[in-house]
Amino acid sequence: MPSPPLCRLHLAVVGAGAAGLAAARELNREGHGVVVYERGQSVGGTWVYTPSTESDPLGLNPARNIVHSSLYQSLRTNLPRESMGFIDYPFVINENGDERRYPGHEEVLRYLEDFAKEFGLGEMVRFGTEVVRVEREKDEEKWVVKFRNVEGGNCGENEIEVFDGVVVCNGHYSEPRIAEIPGVESWPGKQMHSHNYRVPEPFLNQVVIIIGSSASAVDISRDIARLAKEVHIANRSANDLTTLPVKVTGYDNLWIHSMIERAEENGSVIFQDGTSIPADVIMHCTGYKYDFPFLETNGVVSVDENCVGPLYKHVFPPKLAPNLSFIGLPWKVIPFPLVELQSKWVAGVLSGRIKLPTQEEMLDDVKEDYMKVELKGWPKRYTHNLADYQFEYDDWLAEQCGLPPVEQWRKYMYVAASKSKVSRPETYRDEWDDDHLVEEAYKHFSTYL
Repeated sequence: MPSPPLCRLHLAVVGAGAAGLAAARELNREGHGVVVYERGQSVGGTWVYTPSTESDPLGLNPARNIVHSSLYQSLRTNLPRESMGFIDYPFVINENGDERRYPGHEEVLRYLEDFAKEFGLGEMVRFGTEVVRVEREKDEEKWVVKFRNVEGGNCGENEIEVFDGVVVCNGHYSEPRIAEIPGVESWPGKQMHSHNYRVPEPFLNQVVIIIGSSASAVDISRDIARLAKEVHIANRSANDLTTLPVKVTGYDNLWIHSMIERAEENGSVIFQDGTSIPADVIMHCTGYKYDFPFLETNGVVSVDENCVGPLYKHVFPPKLAPNLSFIGLPWKVIPFPLVELQSKWVAGVLSGRIKLPTQEEMLDDVKEDYMKVELKGWPKRYTHNLADYQFEYDDWLAEQCGLPPVEQWRKYMYVAASKSKVSRPETYRDEWDDDHLVEEAYKHFSTYL
């Protein structure tokens, strides 16, 4: 357990998903007072499945009814459960649970619910409460959180509470990014984002085009192919293939193409490989935008081309540190251990036990990170993509907190799972070659079980 804090603060956490729960636990462990605001009726954030979808299937209309979950009914994890869990709270098989190594979303939610119960986090959460605005007081010493009760679909009166600091954990899977398609305005078919995909039945006997190469694009294309007439995947990476389109092995109605060149009034969609497909639906599996509609920082923090910044180590805005922080922004990572380590760091910094560099040094570090992204030739929206150095980042966080590096077996398991996804995309969730790492993981878990 951490040493007693040098100062005990009254802190707000926005969101009770995995990041918010990790933050609440670590802040509480550090001795801070914690209030978690959650607009839903339960913990779990994006892992809370709902069959409901938004009134605008593309997710562009700001007046739409917003659904925060992006889960589809058939979703299973794309990481093995042993590597997914929090460092000191293993994600093991429980009685009457999903015993698969790559379990369904219900099992992940159950794990998060158990985590919240184990550490008494539920009593810190104000359910059915939407954060309307977060801003600094005029004297800039405190933070004002304006919130309202939204239980039962009715919005109550705005209320205000003052805090020493705010930790933003509102997730980044509810504001869709959409691909630009020339001519799509006059194309007569239906467009939607994967955020609003739940089940394949609505696509029975239809021709569906899916844009993207992410895990959701792979999963949804296979899910829909069971009932659709044809499924065509527009994949930027496919441009490296010599012959296009390519039929996916094991399917008679699933093809991979290059990107879309244009859509036409007659209902056809033209791919860059020259193929023309009359289509009923275009589904954008194109990711999400970071969005903080409640946050007012007078321009200190902004979202530019899906880069949230400036943020020191993806967490602290140098000019507002340490009293404003963000947990869970990085992607292409194992999220739960990462948000756990970020939360430990934030909690220690807020209590004064861990020191940050000067504002100027933090800003210089941010500039250096931006330069690395530029030198790689990556677009700015890849700033929070830690695919190449997530464990280096995790280990840096651990060092700041006086903890050992992330376990070697977890790192090796992540690499093995990534290779398996590429070599056997249809079966990697049920076939693997790293039982020795599973054995090592369970030996490690015995410390906590």
